[in-house]
Amino acid sequence: MNKITAAITAVGGYVPETKLTNFDLEKMVDTNDEWIRTRTGISERRILREPGKATSDLATPAVLEILRKKNLDPKEIDCIICATVTPDMVFPATANIISDKVGATNAFGFDLNAACSGFLFALTTGAGFIESGRYKKVIVVGADKMSAIVDYTDRNTCVIFGDGAGAVLLEANTEGYGVQDSLLKSDGSGVKYLRMKAGGSLHPASVETVLAKEHFAYQEGQTVFKFAVKGMADISAELLERNHLTGDDIAWLVPHQANLRIIDATANRMGISKDKVMINISKYGNTTAATIPLCLWEWEDKLNKGENLVLAAFGGGFTWGATLVKWGF
Repeated sequence: MNKITAAITAVGGYVPETKLTNFDLEKMVDTNDEWIRTRTGISERRILREPGKATSDLATPAVLEILRKKNLDPKEIDCIICATVTPDMVFPATANIISDKVGATNAFGFDLNAACSGFLFALTTGAGFIESGRYKKVIVVGADKMSAIVDYTDRNTCVIFGDGAGAVLLEANTEGYGVQDSLLKSDGSGVKYLRMKAGGSLHPASVETVLAKEHFAYQEGQTVFKFAVKGMADISAELLERNHLTGDDIAWLVPHQANLRIIDATANRMGISKDKVMINISKYGNTTAATIPLCLWEWEDKLNKGENLVLAAFGGGFTWGATLVKWGF
C-alpha cells in the first residue's frame, strides 16, 4: 500500500474591503508613509470595521470558497482547525463557530494558538489527521482580526497589522503530493518580547488592565526582528538540508509576511531569488496566522502540480517553523 500524504487540494481567502493606508495612519499617530515602507514594506492593510463582526466572519468566506470550488457538501468535512490569536471569544472555539456558519455539522473543530506560526502548526496537525487514515477532509484556517488587539496610538505596532483569513483543504493522496516535512520550534522565554499581557488567567480583565492598555499586542521590535531573521532563515535552510534540496529545487518560498527585510533574509539564506518569493505585505500588512494561506490563495493560478514550496514563519512567544509542500493540483 502506498504511503498516505496530506495534499492541499483547494485554497480560499478573504480580506475586508476597508483599506487603512499609511497616509491614514499619518493622521492618527506620529509616523509617515516613507518611515513605514522603508522599515516594513507595508503601504496599506485591510481592517474589518463593521460592528459585531469577528474573526469567524473573516474565516467563513474563505471556507465557503473552498466548498464552492470543490463542489463539496459541508457535511463531508471531518474537521476544521482554526489558527488564530484573536478568537471570537475565549470559548467556544472559533473553529466551532465557523463550522456552524458554513454548515459543517459533522465536523469536529478546535483552535490552535501559535501566533504568526499558527498556520504551519495547524497545517502539520491537520496533515497528521489525514495521514492516519481516520479522516478524509480537513480544513485548516489561518485567520486574525488584529485590529481588535492593536493600539492605534502606538506607532510601533499599529502600522504593522491587518485583518484577513486564508484556508486550505487537506485530502489523502498516494502519489506523493502534499505535506512532505515540517520543522516546528517554540521558545517560551520570548514571551516578554511579543505578547498580549492581559486577558488570560495570569492577568484577568480588570479596570486596571484596561487602563494600562494591557489588552493590546505588545512588541519589542528590535529584539523580535533579530530573533525572526535568524529563526525563519535558519529553520528554512535546515529543512532544505534535511530533505537534500537546494534553493534551485524550490519553485516558491511562501514566507510569513511580517517584515520585508525578514523575508529577504530568509530567501537569501536559502539561495532563492526574489522572483520565487510570494510577497503581498505591501497591501495586507501582517495578518498573523492568515499571511501564508493568503499568499497561496493569491498565487494559486501560478502554482503547478508537483512544484516544491517552502512555507516559513516566525511568531510571538516565540514560535517558528518551516514546512515543505509538494503542490498537488
